[in-house]
Amino acid sequence: MKTTQTNSKYVEWLSAEEMHEASKEWLSELLFIRDEHLFFEDLIKSYTLQLIEPEKFSDNIEVIDVLNRSQKRNNLLIEAIKVHENELQIIVDGVNQLKEEKAYRDSHKGLVSEIKEFQTNYRNLKTQLFDIIKNIKKEDKRNHLLDNK
Repeated sequence: MKTTQTNSKYVEWLSAEEMHEASKEWLSELLFIRDEHLFFEDLIKSYTLQLIEPEKFSDNIEVIDVLNRSQKRNNLLIEAIKVHENELQIIVDGVNQLKEEKAYRDSHKGLVSEIKEFQTNYRNLKTQLFDIIKNIKKEDKRNHLLDNK
């Protein structure tokens, strides 16, 4: 995965094409994350009984809540990037609109930070979800082995 620099001087010198490519990449990643969210929802539904066991319930419900907030944030970022892409016209229209162009570049810089933060939080969420499911699977396997004895 490519790292996007967040240095403000760097963003000021990005071309319209570079900002367009970054936006397309973000949108692609966020749409993929939206599909992953659906996968996680199905996974949670499959293991509902194990997730609501009293001794693990509070931790599991917290992770599920974080997943729901992540879905909402993802959808908001998708919409923000679509709007951002549509506003790229300000940069490429050939008309000098320095104030609007600066605002667009500032918006792009803000999105760089938001996307980076979202991706970091999302990776942590995925790790937690996989750990929960891994532990459920181990316990199921252990119980299955005990039942066979």
